[in-house]
Amino acid sequence: MKSRYFDLIEQSYYFPQEGFDLRDGLLTFNGISMKYLIEKYGTPFRFIYLPKIGDQIKKARNLFNRAIKNNGYNGDYHYCYCTKCNHFYHVINEALKHKVNLETSSSFDIDLILNLYEEKKFSKNIIIIHNGYKTEEYLSKILLLQEKGFKNSIIILDTVNELSRIQKLKPKHKIKVGIRMSVNEESQSAYYTSRLGIPHHDVIDFYNEHLKDNDLFEVKMLHFFVDSGIKDTLYYWGEFKKALELYINLKKNCDTLDSFNLGGGFPIRNHLGFEYNYEYMINEIIVNIKDACVKENVNDPDIYTEFGKYTVGESGAIIFEVLEQKQQNDTELWYIINNSLMNTIPDAWSIHEKFILLPINKWENDYTRVNIGGISCDHSDYYNSEDLNQEVLLPIYPQDDTEPLYLGFFHTGAYQDAISGYGGIKHCLIPAPKHVIIDRDEKGNFFDYVYREEQSATEMFKILGYHK
Repeated sequence: MKSRYFDLIEQSYYFPQEGFDLRDGLLTFNGISMKYLIEKYGTPFRFIYLPKIGDQIKKARNLFNRAIKNNGYNGDYHYCYCTKCNHFYHVINEALKHKVNLETSSSFDIDLILNLYEEKKFSKNIIIIHNGYKTEEYLSKILLLQEKGFKNSIIILDTVNELSRIQKLKPKHKIKVGIRMSVNEESQSAYYTSRLGIPHHDVIDFYNEHLKDNDLFEVKMLHFFVDSGIKDTLYYWGEFKKALELYINLKKNCDTLDSFNLGGGFPIRNHLGFEYNYEYMINEIIVNIKDACVKENVNDPDIYTEFGKYTVGESGAIIFEVLEQKQQNDTELWYIINNSLMNTIPDAWSIHEKFILLPINKWENDYTRVNIGGISCDHSDYYNSEDLNQEVLLPIYPQDDTEPLYLGFFHTGAYQDAISGYGGIKHCLIPAPKHVIIDRDEKGNFFDYVYREEQSATEMFKILGYHK
């Protein structure tokens, strides 16, 4: 029986596969040697591989446009990037190179947009979708944006009270708005109906009473969002069809309505056995909208998506070194890594998110079941379950081996820095790791550089007030 780690992976999955391969027994990611980066930068470090962002955008856009053409669909497709998913300049700048539109969720997003505009990253024709709860500061900045000539800025009404709060600010121009329909959550959720949006049975009455004859507002969009993602499940299609029916009923009352927003929700690969038929799902979405519109004799709407995690998730990774092995009992072996999992990939412990975990080296060694522990003092600082097989299997190596085992958590590009507080104070004062950017030049050659060094004690003490 073969028991090498390489045999385990080769027999369990299609391998090599997109993004992952071996070169001289060492792992590569999108053709880049992870051992090269380890030798250059040390561990731990986080990196972003920028070209993957463009690859994701082009894939979704091409599949939507192909489905639109094949089905004689008369609306257009608009790809929006959710800034909240990863706010870093190099990430948003890379997405903007591919002519994406933007989605915002807070007042500071508007400052970010104005900064990017000053750098001529886009024109005032860019479509900007404003989601989330609108504080007075947020609304004021959105109106400022519109006064500056951003004519495709659309406020998505998340609650009926936002309308009166906009009116109190006395906008100088007609305001484009959308209405967000709240969805029913899946059965295992702690609550039945999402707090986000307006209940679907109240939307038509809300429009007729407050928007229909209001010259200050132009209703352009119906928006809905399923938190568990765009998946081929009865739950998703049920919420989708409820939103589509509402769009059609609203359209019959509102001539200016012309856009149907699917929100975000495309999944990303979180294990090597991941399978998702993007082409099928996109085609089904187009067919369902087209058929419903033909049946009810309304025009095909423009379709919007707000892809955040899908856009940047597969571009990121974080690399660790195993510092020590601890055999705590007959069945539990721990690999202790040189940082904290709670700090660097907080989704792993907060919502039990899974990522692709692979060793960088020692693929020829036998494998065993292990738990991975961080160096913080918190019992929750561990990772011991893969999404596919519910256990972590990694290479065995002698305690006195002169070469450490290196581990990589891949597809961590979405949300992790935002949730853990990039550059701030971390649990147990464990420093944020070095941050590396990887890109390719016009000839396809990759280059890399340090975006930010590992956080220093001085930086943390300054935040805490020790150096004034």
